[in-house]
Amino acid sequence: MRQVRIALLIATVTTLGVSAQAPSSGPPPDPPRPAPVGPTLVPITSQDHLDGFKNPTRWLMYSGDYTGRRHSPLTQITPGNVGRLAAQWAFQADNMVAGRGFEGTPLMLDGVLYVTGNNNTAWAIDVRTGAQLWRYRRNLPAGLTYGSANASNRGFAALGDRLFMGTLDAHLLAFDRRTGKVVWDVTVEDFKVGYAITQAPLIVNDKIIIGIAGGDIPTRGFIDAYDPKTGARVWRFYTIPAPGEPGSETWSDVSVLPRGGGATWQTGSYDPELNTLYWGTGNPNPDYYGEDRKGDNLYTTSLIALDPDSGKLKWHYQFTPHDTHDWDSNHVPVLADLTVNGRARKVVMVANRNGFFYTLDRQTGEFLVGKPFTSTNWAREIGKDGKPVVLSLGVTTSSKPVCVPDYRGGTNFNPPSYDPAAQLFFVMARETCAVYSPKKEEMILGRSFMSGGMEKLPEPDFSALRAIDPKTGAIKWEHKFTQSSLAGVMSTASGLVFTGDQDGYFNAFESRSGKLLWRYRTGSPIHGAAATTYMLDGRQYVLIPSGMTITAFALPEGR
Repeated sequence: MRQVRIALLIATVTTLGVSAQAPSSGPPPDPPRPAPVGPTLVPITSQDHLDGFKNPTRWLMYSGDYTGRRHSPLTQITPGNVGRLAAQWAFQADNMVAGRGFEGTPLMLDGVLYVTGNNNTAWAIDVRTGAQLWRYRRNLPAGLTYGSANASNRGFAALGDRLFMGTLDAHLLAFDRRTGKVVWDVTVEDFKVGYAITQAPLIVNDKIIIGIAGGDIPTRGFIDAYDPKTGARVWRFYTIPAPGEPGSETWSDVSVLPRGGGATWQTGSYDPELNTLYWGTGNPNPDYYGEDRKGDNLYTTSLIALDPDSGKLKWHYQFTPHDTHDWDSNHVPVLADLTVNGRARKVVMVANRNGFFYTLDRQTGEFLVGKPFTSTNWAREIGKDGKPVVLSLGVTTSSKPVCVPDYRGGTNFNPPSYDPAAQLFFVMARETCAVYSPKKEEMILGRSFMSGGMEKLPEPDFSALRAIDPKTGAIKWEHKFTQSSLAGVMSTASGLVFTGDQDGYFNAFESRSGKLLWRYRTGSPIHGAAATTYMLDGRQYVLIPSGMTITAFALPEGR
């Protein structure tokens, strides 16, 4: 009955808004229409961002607030009544790439959902009905490099009466929130070289912070800050140092530095008290062959802490020195205050693609906890120097190759969650096996430069939602899924954890025990996306993107 109900509720997508001007290549833009009538627009302030979830009717940024926890204080939906959740409406998109649907997080601002999809489409949706208010479609140029194969976009940022989105041709756009019209459009980098933007920007101290994708192509990663009023760049931090700069000594051949990788394609987190920005970095380039870049290859596969006012590096921690498996560290850093080994600490936590869970001191970068959260065979412990003790690189050149996690790793960009009351970190873990074949290849600028390949073995190939004690790294419970998954996670203060799976189910668990309480079959795999929740007219709603559809759930009225 649930699937019948949702079929009746699906909102037909029509072009009600405007398509702002864009490059002339590609299909013509939609004709201009009058601005739609919608809810009253309330400008978003820097204080709103600092307040985070204090206003429960909003979801203001990719992770919900600056901590990266994706943990809502809402309690109307509980373990006792979650089984009564029912679909209220659904929004179905067009102009999306088959098999690569919604991966982002909708913003909920004063009765309107602001959503981005792949191929740089975007919508404003009436949150009460799922009806479209406006739509934007970017006419992307021919000859996309990285963006042609990775067409996703993971969300807007909001400040004042504007929205901000990165594009597959490596531009940063500002929109009028009410109409969807582009206010300004600036070039971040040259897409023909291999750059693209797929992440949601982050607003910090009245600056737009944005990273870059394209680390599988010979590019040099960076993080930028822009002025939201004009689009002028304020600062840039390169994740690959220039010759002679700190970190360049970790590359055996400094001639590779201008194309060393280190992409920054997942949204970071921010600590206002320490005024510190935390951001993950990607693989060195080329991905699989490391003989021409011997050394640790800083600042790739690392967590970097930056001063958001100047872009200066405060500290770094490298998870996978000299990565030869494409194990990007493009994860959402999660902030918390914990007592670790009897001492109160301000920490940052990362479940890493290399299969290890880490707790670091976020003031200094000091290593505190590092334990495997998967059954990975490449390493099982972190040494006193903070580096993994490598057991096997899983290469075919070995006489007895031992398989290690595939290139998507123990987890990926899909966001985790953290419940501060239960002190549990929730992550979708992947259990896979692969062997790697590094091979020296010739570099061609603007083209993929992997230098080798990977063979994924049939077994194991599954996922598990795992609850981790961040003070010790111990796994407290797990729920296994039949296929490896890239679904994200959200938790709530009532003791619930929501996540999707590759079979297309949207699931709710009891946070302390891992008991499955409810599930709903959406019809499409939930890939990269995580749930959001908010209050509207006295009712708590939960949203989940799945394939080309976003579905809103709530308890029956009267509960």
